[in-house]
Amino acid sequence: MPRRRAILFAATAGAVIVADQVAKALVRQTLDVGESVPVIDGVLWFTHVQNIGGAFGVFRGGRWAFVALAVAVLMAIWWTVRQGRADRTVVMLGLALVAGGTVGNAIDRVVAGTVTDFVDLGWFPVFNVADAALDVGVALIVIWLLFGHEAAASSASADDEGAGHGLAAGEAPSS
Repeated sequence: MPRRRAILFAATAGAVIVADQVAKALVRQTLDVGESVPVIDGVLWFTHVQNIGGAFGVFRGGRWAFVALAVAVLMAIWWTVRQGRADRTVVMLGLALVAGGTVGNAIDRVVAGTVTDFVDLGWFPVFNVADAALDVGVALIVIWLLFGHEAAASSASADDEGAGHGLAAGEAPSS
């Protein structure tokens, strides 16, 4: 992995983990479970929720199953990066966001047995920084798979066509 991408990965994942854990600690220190305070009246509240399940509270009580899943996700990310499959910055960024979010929620599950959620939009299940990072990371990867992957493939095939005509990479045909 190129050094620049390694730094991007580590800095992104690390920033997500730190921001997530600091925000959750502040919520736990300032709000009782179930307490809610308006941030933007009628739009956004901070509501202290303890989630013992997965996303949107599904699979309640699966603490160790979620920890095992987190380990599996992190191993898959590590393998993907080591194999050189995250060769685009957008993919590396997406994987870093997923890794940071996975670690942020796994810390809660291991230490407290529950995940602290607090971002409340009123119309959507309450979530946290790690959840948001996971969602954005997955979205970046899916968008790249749907659109960027095709552009990268057509760019590579255009390079191959030039090479197929006896031209070195980057060499222009002579007139």
